[in-house]
Amino acid sequence: MEKNARGLRDVVRRTALMGSLSFLLPLATIGFVYFGGETVSSQTVRILRAQDPGVRGGTAAAGGPLAGVTDHESEYFLPGKEEFEEAEEVSEGLGPTLNLDSCGSCHSQPAIGGTSPAVNPQVAFATANGGRDFVPPFLSANGPVREARFIWNRDGTPDGGVHALFTITGRDGAGACQISQPDFARELANRNVIFRIPTPTFGLGLVEQIPDSAILANMSANSSAKTVLGIGGRANFVVDGRTISGQTNRNGNDGTIARFGWKAQNKSLLLFSGEAYNVEMGISNELFQNERDETANCLVASHPNSITNTDAERTVDALSAIEKFAFFMRLLAPPAPSPDTPGGAPSIASGKNVFNSVGCVFCHTQSFTTGNSAVPALRNQTVRLYSDLLVHDMGLGLADGVSQGQAGPREFRTAPLWGLGQRIFFLHDGRTSDLSAAIRAHQSIGSEANGVIQNFLGLTENQKQDLYNFLRSL
Repeated sequence: MEKNARGLRDVVRRTALMGSLSFLLPLATIGFVYFGGETVSSQTVRILRAQDPGVRGGTAAAGGPLAGVTDHESEYFLPGKEEFEEAEEVSEGLGPTLNLDSCGSCHSQPAIGGTSPAVNPQVAFATANGGRDFVPPFLSANGPVREARFIWNRDGTPDGGVHALFTITGRDGAGACQISQPDFARELANRNVIFRIPTPTFGLGLVEQIPDSAILANMSANSSAKTVLGIGGRANFVVDGRTISGQTNRNGNDGTIARFGWKAQNKSLLLFSGEAYNVEMGISNELFQNERDETANCLVASHPNSITNTDAERTVDALSAIEKFAFFMRLLAPPAPSPDTPGGAPSIASGKNVFNSVGCVFCHTQSFTTGNSAVPALRNQTVRLYSDLLVHDMGLGLADGVSQGQAGPREFRTAPLWGLGQRIFFLHDGRTSDLSAAIRAHQSIGSEANGVIQNFLGLTENQKQDLYNFLRSL
């Protein structure tokens, strides 16, 4: 200890000679310091308090197509990307109620297809193109993109549905439409509003191709160790004509495992696309044919807005927008982790060991392997998503009071951690941008993560720092 103390004093002395004593603390908090040209990991230098290194800088580690995508497949990927980025207009079927006018505006951090950006585009959209909406109090320019759901209906029955933030009233092309925003002030006062932020779409084609059998086998693996920590997890399974089996996360239509969305409520990328187009932008389509709001004078479009174009000369031009969205996401590459940032490779390696030893890995499963696929780039591929794709009881602290499918008010799908290093906002509602706060929020009454968080709290500050560095390297 005395030897380490002398080494630390030498670092301070050398730093002072460089004219900046403040140079020491940032280096220490990211898990290493430079000493005589050598990197000394956080296992050697004593850290007073571990800190989230913050959003990893540099170029975006995602946003392009999967390795191995052919030129012909790119002819579907690129139009899908363009459609995903396009801002829709009222004349194209936008609204009557909506949360934003573009997929790409919500999914843009750190690149197209990602999650909520640093500057929330919803704030400017409230009055764009003649709009007369106010900005709800739970949105801010530097806060996350959010959708709002009400927990209860006025009669006390469960709600859980999305209540769109904005309208087309006053906007270009809206004509005589007069429709008002929900009374968010009243519902907030009644503690009846919960929020969701956009989930990243990187690598989802790989996730779609993970066999059900692999997910179920992983659910059964390490059962003794999971039981000791209080970890369960289940799949959403409804057998026609029978009671709920309790295997939440299985699709009631065909019995296969759903895996997309905060509560694993969607089975496929096409369904995910169709629902988002209808709910987030108010655009009806081949999967969701009816307008969510049928207020007179507000139905500008005369038919479902996104349908197959049977008059198109090229196959790709015949596809509806939601099919193009699905192709884009299906061929979108997963995020690439950094081997040495932040903190250096030794700290990241140590942090991965900590991640495994405290039990995070029992829910955030490191990888799966895809099965067969018509697309070679998706076939038999390793999927390093850090999720078991199951739903877990996260206790009272993270409960949102909303059920989707058979996933209950306190249950959420294990969020994939790949790409976490370049995310700004964490947890389903974007309540924090700090890794430490996000981790600690997993501990609450009834949470399956309580045992793991107790292990986390018992770590040294150096071990916590290595863990943060590892997570931000993903």
